[in-house]
Amino acid sequence: MKTRKIVITGGPGTGKTSVIEALENNGYFCFHEVSREVIREAQKKGIDQLFLEEPLLFSELLLEGRIRQHEQAANLSAELVFLDRGVPDVVAYMNYFGNDYPPVFNRVCREYLYDKVFILPPWKEIYTGDNERYETYEQAVAIHDELARSYAHHGYEPVEVPCGSIQERTSFILDHLE
Repeated sequence: MKTRKIVITGGPGTGKTSVIEALENNGYFCFHEVSREVIREAQKKGIDQLFLEEPLLFSELLLEGRIRQHEQAANLSAELVFLDRGVPDVVAYMNYFGNDYPPVFNRVCREYLYDKVFILPPWKEIYTGDNERYETYEQAVAIHDELARSYAHHGYEPVEVPCGSIQERTSFILDHLE
């Protein structure tokens, strides 16, 4: 049985974590967002915003973490595995911030493939900031657009998940996995 790798992506504050947690609570294997872990580790070392201070290093760490998740997902015996963001997210963020990055970033987007991508649109009513999310709502909208471009550029047709309750969004995703 081949494990299907399903990405849940979207700009900051769109409800990805809540949807991933709901899928996990329903018995699905889920990989959580890598960036929060990278940010917390940097903060322990006294670096408040690693992405702002060393964007290439931050993005390389994210790329490594997402590749590791992809490889781990491929070795699971589960039918479906959900990932909170995928490899093309790294390229999208680098493009959004106008940062240069080596060609390997795009190469790994072509090597580590996903079976389906769902994108959660910006939703002002649920958007909140926190210690790891420093973007404004307007920036979150622009990041969403860059994510859509990045996935399309790498050959995906992300399915937009409508706004609604966590249960409605989770059901939408599961219903669109045929």
